Amino acid sequence: MSLRYIKNALLFSTLLLTFSCKKYVDVPLATNLLSPSDVYNSDASATSAVLALYSYYTSTNSIAYITFCGGMLADELSTSTTGDLLQYVSSTVSPSSTTLESYLWQYPYTVIRSTNQMLAGLNSTTGVSDTTKSRLMGEAYFFRAFYFFNLFNFFGPVPLTTNTEELSNALLPRSDSAAVYTQIIADLKQAESLLPSSYPTAYHARANKYAAAALLARVYLYAKDYTNAAAEATKVIGATDVTYSLSTPANTFINTSPETILQLYTLYGYSMFGAGYRTANNTTLPTYYLDSSFMTSFEPGDTRRTNWVDSAVINNATIYRIYKYKLQTATAGNEYNVVLRLAEQYLIRAEAEAQQSDLADAANDLNTVRTRAGLGGTTAATQTDLLNAILAERKVELFGEFAHRWFDLKRTGQANSILGAFKPATWKATDVLMPIPQTELINNGNLTQNLGY
Repeated sequence: MSLRYIKNALLFSTLLLTFSCKKYVDVPLATNLLSPSDVYNSDASATSAVLALYSYYTSTNSIAYITFCGGMLADELSTSTTGDLLQYVSSTVSPSSTTLESYLWQYPYTVIRSTNQMLAGLNSTTGVSDTTKSRLMGEAYFFRAFYFFNLFNFFGPVPLTTNTEELSNALLPRSDSAAVYTQIIADLKQAESLLPSSYPTAYHARANKYAAAALLARVYLYAKDYTNAAAEATKVIGATDVTYSLSTPANTFINTSPETILQLYTLYGYSMFGAGYRTANNTTLPTYYLDSSFMTSFEPGDTRRTNWVDSAVINNATIYRIYKYKLQTATAGNEYNVVLRLAEQYLIRAEAEAQQSDLADAANDLNTVRTRAGLGGTTAATQTDLLNAILAERKVELFGEFAHRWFDLKRTGQANSILGAFKPATWKATDVLMPIPQTELINNGNLTQNLGY
């Protein structure tokens, strides 16, 4: 399937989903739209509907705000904007934050709602071939798991909306942590079993079974199931039917990188991350840039420092900019939005091995990533030192990508000590969770607010 088809399908699929709700008033359907009953009657229309999941990613900027907000909440990013986003830099986020409401809560639940409708439609249809149905259902399960995972890590236990019963979903209470993790893992297992290893497009621009395995490895690591975390990461690292390999830092984020497990196609060939991190000149601050203290995290000789960060003197101050994505704009660029890549899998397996006292294998996996960065082998010898070395490596490997640093500090129990020292005037221990948006509390009386808000 060509990327031209994806572009056309993404535009068309938004129209399909516009009429996917139950109709309470019969209105004649426009001639250029399909009714819900017809969407899943052919491989082509069903595929267009499911490709809307990728469209939601890009058109709502949801993945960008997961990244940018996570970076600002941690000790990673600052912003040149004023108003709402400054709350994230200081960790003083209000339940009335429009960014919180729209990008971190509503848009993820919009995607989840769509996956539920897609799964229901695909389960009941006889008009879609078995091969296509398996792939499309696998993609729907993958996206539902991805968004529940991010919702949980920003807000804690959240309502689990897994069916198409709109009225009951609107009044669901928060599920407990165990139930949320159980749902995410079940969805990813389903996705891994349904998705083939092959990609239907060039550039690894749609999810395959290894994308599901890669995300499942991350989820298991967060859930402290280290045996399964290592097993899932090994599936990706050792894949033979699709070969992944670490790229040079200079080429890690181009759309032909062999390191990419999943990236999201962008219409013009430049990433939304690049648009946030770059400016067209050296005299204007980008919207998001690295906190200057971050630069002390790089060891001497680390080629990630020279390839993934640049600087400019703006308003008489040296500003450090994320340079993983080189393009701010383009008409025919070569950068998409990288969601999953191989280096993280090595670091997941290293941490899982270290947690199980397999220190030699943990060091080997850590050193694989360090070698790519031009560094020597780790000197960490004890379990504690090795775990700290892996966390430090994650900081300089995964910065500016989703909310890795923010989530790492929270899941390892270090957020309060590190961010308390980093933001001494404003940080509170309860800031490890975002507030439930105020409008959601008003609309759903069964929701409860997180502590501290």
